[in-house]
This record gives sequence, structure tokens and C-alpha cells, in this order.
Amino acid sequence: MRHIAIVGSGPAGYYTAEAAVKKWGDDARIDIFDKLPVPFGLIRTGVAPDHQSIKAVARRYEKTAIGQSVRFIGNVDVGGSVSIEELGSLYDAVILATGAPQDRPLEIPGARTGNVFGSAAFVGWYNGHPEFAGMDPVLSGKHAVVIGMGNVALDVARILAKTEGEFAGSDIVAHALEALRGSAIEKITVLGRRGPHQIMMTPKELGELGTLDRAAPQVDPADLPPVADDAVLEPGVRKSVTLLREFAQPAAADRNAKPVSIEFDFFASPRAITATNGRVSAIEVERTRLETGRAVGTGETYNLPADLVVSCIGYRTSAIEGVPFDQRAGHFANDQGRILPGLYCVGWAKRGPSGTIGTNRPDGYGVIDTVDEDIAASSGKPGRAGFDELAQERGIEIVTFRDWQKIEEAEIAAAREGAPREKFVDIESMIAARGA
Repeated sequence: MRHIAIVGSGPAGYYTAEAAVKKWGDDARIDIFDKLPVPFGLIRTGVAPDHQSIKAVARRYEKTAIGQSVRFIGNVDVGGSVSIEELGSLYDAVILATGAPQDRPLEIPGARTGNVFGSAAFVGWYNGHPEFAGMDPVLSGKHAVVIGMGNVALDVARILAKTEGEFAGSDIVAHALEALRGSAIEKITVLGRRGPHQIMMTPKELGELGTLDRAAPQVDPADLPPVADDAVLEPGVRKSVTLLREFAQPAAADRNAKPVSIEFDFFASPRAITATNGRVSAIEVERTRLETGRAVGTGETYNLPADLVVSCIGYRTSAIEGVPFDQRAGHFANDQGRILPGLYCVGWAKRGPSGTIGTNRPDGYGVIDTVDEDIAASSGKPGRAGFDELAQERGIEIVTFRDWQKIEEAEIAAAREGAPREKFVDIESMIAARGA
């Protein structure tokens, strides 16, 4: 019997568990650990609340979770209450699937000014992540600036621009919906260092901006390269650039009729944030030009009014004591998923924040093939029985998948009309709900 510990219950963790079950069947016991009492990682707290079709992938993970070979162990802080070394002494292999939950820092003067947030924090706020639910972004100003040219930047801009009615069917948490209901934002500037051909936005997500009730996307035609240059682009990027071209030619009536504008500012690099009374009031921006695909400053600067700034420039994995870490890349140091003997990583913890949710599936299957090569048979370690003994000794209150199902039932029961659930946003409430 092989005993496998997977740290992290998001897509990478569950795809890895699925691969382990298919590889070894009943000859393996797989324990999936999570710091939170609830599973599914970024599916719950990262995917936009109005993208319920994407969140539905969690139903696939449930099929893996309810088998006898796999056990969810929530409310366990690996690297805190339990060390990696201790897990390694209990399990034949430990696989880190912790994702990249930390914001890549915005390293400009004033970045720690009030009402300036990283996307992990801001997205966590409107998705009800316990670490960020207590944030209180001020939405009483007129100007918001979103830094970044990927899908997360689109999510943030779209959430800020939507009407209350457009959140019907979403699981945006109550405190965020209430704050957005009173928002005074009239202009959202999406800031990118490079040009339209270098965006990382996918057509589906970009196209959503063109269907909003009260907001209209706008692009300066001067920022767009000649149409003929689009021919060299990958098909997905070409579709996105085609949408940007459409945004550059809005009907005058549409532009004037909608009270919120979402303006794309290309070839623009943030240089400093200005504060008034401790809160952001403007952002200094430098014009850039492309040199061999890289953005190079021109020396020309200007100021944008900014009452709220959200930086969506990437993520980093959280380091864990005793695990080699690549500081420059922002993920665990590894060779094709191998970190140390018996210790592996998968997903964003392995390669950084790239690809889609589905990209984690082949990644998970690949790491299990690697483990199978390295560990021909069980070493005789105690696995979950050993962990249960350790948890009892330390008074660690484990949350099981059955507990999670009770928590989910309570969230569904508490949902406002038309919403799939009302999430608990603090750990104490989650744990209490399992006994309801």
C-alpha cells in the first residue's frame, strides 16, 4: 500500500489524486491536506463569482473525493502545525499542490498606500476568502486603475463595472455585493506596459466587457498596430485583438449612454503612486515603446487620477520551511516536479501561474508517473493512521469531506434569491456549520 500526501486541494491537488487512483487503485491511500476547512482552492476563492460554469469543474473533483482511496483533511496548516519533514516521515511521497496564492509585489513608490491592493487580496475579498474577507476597499471615488493585461485584470474590471442585477446567479459574497452596490466608480483604466499584440486576455473573457449593462470598453485607435500585422498572431490572441479593434470603434450613442467607461491604456508603465490623506489619489505613468518585444520607458510621464488601484501582475507560491524555493521564479525549486527524495510539486507550485485550470490535469498525471518511477513499492510508513495519531496528540481539529458537504449545505441554505450559495467567510463559521 502506497501512502501519498497531497498538500493543497485545488485543481492541481485533485487532478493529482485522480491520477493516483487511476494508477494504483485500491493499492494507494491518498490524503489531501488544506489549510482551510473547505476544498477546491482557486475554484472557490479565485475564479470569478460570475463564472459559475468554470466553478462547476469541482463536481469532477467530488467524484475523486468520495472514493475510499482519497481523504480530504481540511483545517491543517502544513508548514505550521505540521511540518513537511513530519509528513515525509509518515507518507511515501509528499506532493505540494499549494498553487501561487501570494501577489507578485508592485515594486513602485507608494505601493503600500491605502486603497491599493494586489489581485489575490482583492479577488479574495469579493470571493470570501477568510484571509481577505475583512478588507474594506473604498469605492466612493470615481476613478479605478487596474494594472495588468491578463484575465485577472479583466475579472477585476468587470466586477467593478457590473450592476447588482448582473450578479444574479453568481456567488459573490454579501459584503462585496453591498460595497459594490454603493460604488461611485465611473472610470476604470486598465493599464498595460506593452501593446495589444502582447495581451494575455482570452477572447471569451474580453468579449464579456462588450456586453455589460452600464459599462462600455474603449480603446484608443492609435494604440492598435496595422490590421495586417494580426496575421502572425496565434488564433486566440488574434480573436482578442479583433475585439480590441471593435472596442476602438464604439457607436457614439453607446459610449455616451453608459455611465461607466473601461479604458485600455496600452504602452503605459506605472512609476509611482501618489497619496492624499493616506489614500491613493493618482498614479504616475510612463509611456513605453516596444524593443524586441520588451517594454522600454520613453521618459514621457503623465498622471492618472486613481481612487482605487488593483495590481494584477502575477502571483507567487508561498515558501514553506525546509522546502527549496526559487525566489526569482516564485515557486518551489524542482526538476520536472522533483524537489527532494520523496518530495514533489505540481501545478503552479511547480511551474508558476500559467495555463488554465485544465492545464493542471496532465501536470497531475505526470507527477504521479514520476512518483511511480521513484517509489516502486510502499516503504512501510504509517500514512494516514500515523497522521491521525499525530493530529490527536496536537489537538488538530480535522475537517473531512463529509464535514465539507455539511458546510456546503448550510451555504446553499443561506443563499440569497437566485444565488447558488452564500459562503462562510471566516473559519470559525465554517467549522461550526459542519455540526449544524
